[in-house]
Amino acid sequence: MAVRFAEEKDLARVNELRRQVNELHVEGKPDVFKPGFCPELRDYVYTVFADENKKIVVAEREGTLCGFAVLNHIRKPENPFMFERDFLDIDEFGVDESFRRRGVASEMIAFIRDWAKKQGYHRLELNMWEFNAGALQFYEAAGFSTFRRYMEMFL
Repeated sequence: MAVRFAEEKDLARVNELRRQVNELHVEGKPDVFKPGFCPELRDYVYTVFADENKKIVVAEREGTLCGFAVLNHIRKPENPFMFERDFLDIDEFGVDESFRRRGVASEMIAFIRDWAKKQGYHRLELNMWEFNAGALQFYEAAGFSTFRRYMEMFL
């Protein structure tokens, strides 16, 4: 398997994978996520690709692009409540349904972690939705830990 940074020719397939992730979110949290994959969602990947503060990582196995991650460099200035924060955020992450539980996600995380270290990052963050228990189990096994939690109450 090869894990690498995306090329422009990969973006249509990345969108196919993003659509799978979107459908998972719609199913898991239909009160938040809109069904379908509108042109704005489709076009977003091209905006990301052109942004110098963002990267798209892809995994390819058996001649098929089967995983992707969108990375975002975030710098938050110091304020009266917090120190400056400078980190790499995994904004989107997905593996094709037919390639899950075959090591693709683990290899992608290893690639991202190694690249981030070489770039001088000291922190890698991501957020995920609570309904996605499989993702939580994977991220914890990969070495992530929860440091903040969002909660809700319906009225």
